[in-house]
Amino acid sequence: MTPLPDRFRPRAVIFDMDGLLLDSERVARDLIQATSADMGYPMSDDLFATLIGVPEDGNRLTLHAAFGPGFDYDALRAGYHARREALYGDRLPMKPGALAAVQAVRALGLPAAVATSTARRYAEPELAAVGILPLLETLVPRDEAARGKPFPDLYLEAARRLGVPPADGLALEDSYNGVRAAHAAGVPVIMVPDLLPPTDEMRALALAVMPDLAAVVEWLRG
Repeated sequence: MTPLPDRFRPRAVIFDMDGLLLDSERVARDLIQATSADMGYPMSDDLFATLIGVPEDGNRLTLHAAFGPGFDYDALRAGYHARREALYGDRLPMKPGALAAVQAVRALGLPAAVATSTARRYAEPELAAVGILPLLETLVPRDEAARGKPFPDLYLEAARRLGVPPADGLALEDSYNGVRAAHAAGVPVIMVPDLLPPTDEMRALALAVMPDLAAVVEWLRG
């Protein structure tokens, strides 16, 4: 674990959603790979990893580059969502300690937000189903910012809605593009890895790399 600076204390916390609060990256990997294989396009774990933390417009380009312009991205998304609805509905599994982490942030008197690459029509019911939505000051989904991650727009909008300068917030992210987005916005960021391991770039951009949300909460309380 990279040591955290002792003197930095945020005035607000901005959470990513997929792979940080919700264990949705594993769900997405399994169901997208199954759907893609049914379409005749087997998808490797390495190719799926390039989709993590990227909005749909970027993933569309990535898969067209990998499989050719004839690949039906909309059919992939429709098949994935049908499978996910049948198995989970809106109640995706949470990452360990996710609800407790948001509750702890609020108990410390810090407003909480979510900035996600997922559209509101999906993000809002998913966060409501696990009890996180009522704890948030604001939700900033992909469709309410001009550009998605790795651009800074989602984090700049979250900071604006929270009423804090970006430098006074704290971002919690699991993906490379999420870390890049927070850093580009000037929001200090801690990486809590999920499917993507930390790299030298991530360690350079982040305040710290921490093993889980419980460790982040422990530091905030300290």
